[in-house]
Amino acid sequence: MITARQSRAARALLGWTQETLADKAQVSLTALKRLESASDLEVYETTRDQVRRALEAAGIVLLLTDRGIGVLLVDERGENRKS
Repeated sequence: MITARQSRAARALLGWTQETLADKAQVSLTALKRLESASDLEVYETTRDQVRRALEAAGIVLLLTDRGIGVLLVDERGENRKS
């Protein structure tokens, strides 16, 4: 399951707007805004799943550990970005 914070953080890593993610996930902008809201609005599980799949297709890994949640952007090119 993807959380509101993970969705917002993943978009930031990718440089995507809400409109871009909604388009790539094939969900309405309203549905995405509900998912990313800080409130406890109900969101369909299919919406969460489509957003998760779109982000994963772009290289995002959703993290969930006993210490917290997060996101990771995988560098598919295999390049080392350290300077």
